[in-house]
Amino acid sequence: MSRGSFGVAAGLEIAALLVGTASGAGASPERSRSKHVLLISVDGLHQSDLAYYVNRHPRSALAGLIADGREYTHARTTFPSDSFPGMIAQLTGGGPGTTGVYYDDTYNHSLLPPGTLDCATAKPGTEVSWTEAADRSQNPITLDAGQKLTDPALTGLPTNTKARTLADSAAITKAILSMTPTPQTLLDPAALPVNPATCTPLYPHGYLRVNTVFEVAKSHGLTTAWSDKHAAYEILNGPSGTGIDDLFTPEINSAADAAGDDWTTDNALTQEYDSTKVAAVLNEIDGLDHSGRRHVGTPAIFGMNFQTVSTAQKLPVSDGLAGGYLPGGLPGPLLSRALDYIDTQIGRIRGQIRRAGLSRGTTIILSAKHGQAPMDLASLRRVDDGGIIDNLNTAWARWHTGSAPLVTFSVDDDGMLLWLSDRSPAALGFAKTYLLTHSAPANLATDPKGVYSATVQSSGLTKVYTGPAADTLFRAQSGDSHAPDLVGLTQDGVVYTGNLKKIAEHGGDHPQDLDVALVVSGAGVRRGVSDTTVHTSQIAPTILTVLGLDQHALQAVRIEHTQILPTLRRP
Repeated sequence: MSRGSFGVAAGLEIAALLVGTASGAGASPERSRSKHVLLISVDGLHQSDLAYYVNRHPRSALAGLIADGREYTHARTTFPSDSFPGMIAQLTGGGPGTTGVYYDDTYNHSLLPPGTLDCATAKPGTEVSWTEAADRSQNPITLDAGQKLTDPALTGLPTNTKARTLADSAAITKAILSMTPTPQTLLDPAALPVNPATCTPLYPHGYLRVNTVFEVAKSHGLTTAWSDKHAAYEILNGPSGTGIDDLFTPEINSAADAAGDDWTTDNALTQEYDSTKVAAVLNEIDGLDHSGRRHVGTPAIFGMNFQTVSTAQKLPVSDGLAGGYLPGGLPGPLLSRALDYIDTQIGRIRGQIRRAGLSRGTTIILSAKHGQAPMDLASLRRVDDGGIIDNLNTAWARWHTGSAPLVTFSVDDDGMLLWLSDRSPAALGFAKTYLLTHSAPANLATDPKGVYSATVQSSGLTKVYTGPAADTLFRAQSGDSHAPDLVGLTQDGVVYTGNLKKIAEHGGDHPQDLDVALVVSGAGVRRGVSDTTVHTSQIAPTILTVLGLDQHALQAVRIEHTQILPTLRRP
């Protein structure tokens, strides 16, 4: 895995980039208080994508959203620019060093492996996978994550084809809406890391070190809801485990068609998947639970995540349309269709808010967990990170006979995160020197024509942080068991992958990974454009402020001094 392109000059103020604490003047929370905040995350949505679309479609729903609110044209997400830390930053106000969440699939030096029973003698250190790997359903992974819903529209999914009718898709949506609002029950305890202090499985919410906006809202008697892509997103409940009243998490990496492909392998399937979450939000606007069966009142904080733009950026081709970008960074055919889909869904959501009579009391926030890189296909270089790790471990073994492989775990999309078995300065120095002094050969085994493949110097990296330098990068405590031991920033266009299934990724620190759209629209918002650099972690205190709640009730806000978004409220 890997996600990154790094085009940053020497002297980059990377700490400011990572922390997410831009300055901003907050108006009194008593002014134009909202009753509802709807947060919408569109994975992969760059500010440039939004600007391009609105310029070409001035009467679109997205254009109307901007016209009714404030657009932040220089917004940045977290580093690593992965979905998990990106979403958690928006809902806690903190970056990975504060929240303890660096990626959706990581390693922890202190926890014990899943299934550990003898915690007194077990060796600490284990993979921590907050992905579909934690679901009860495996082989195949199912859309309901193992709830075992018996509706034929779901039980027949693996035998359906991609050429489903609208009626088929509607039946799937109706069926999956009956999924539980407590998806923590769908996680397999045997797949979870074990807490050595209690010798019991550790659920995602227990891994998070700080509280969420949902928990703050609940403490004031307000209702909450959210929709996302894995059951492991129950982490958003916060440390209490009870922050979200209604959490809807259809599994995106489940079997979607006869070939066993998941919902991300075809962009039409991704749209179909996203539409199930839109249906949940529409029900919640109407004051119902996500299933549409119970009247619970419109939540104070609710929202969802879209995947359609992300897969349109990553897939080389889908549904006969070329994915990614045209020369000059303009959206190609598949991405243009994906943006049209997003615009249609935003229009549906805003229309439902109007019909429900909630426009004056609702603030909509549109942003993204992460961007995607590269946007210029000419710069794309696919690099097999598995070979790099194998060679590094082999080099280590030559000098340390009988020792464990140096690299215990790695996450490499378009950045490189490594956890090492030996965390000594000597081992860290060895790994850093090796990576920066060895080339990575062209990935011709899986790319025989050599398209987008070439030998890259320095393992495809421009800079490597280890030990205390890596901790400083994330503002993490020294020796944090959650944090990677080595962080590599990649060269422009490098994507670590062993196959031809992607032309872009995220996770790195390239501007295309980090520069995302951010719009706050609706009740009490000062209309206009702000070109001040802001961070998506500022969304969390902003949510509380527009609801009239104390932003400092968030622990991460107090730790990082995260400000609300500037020039937001009407004077």
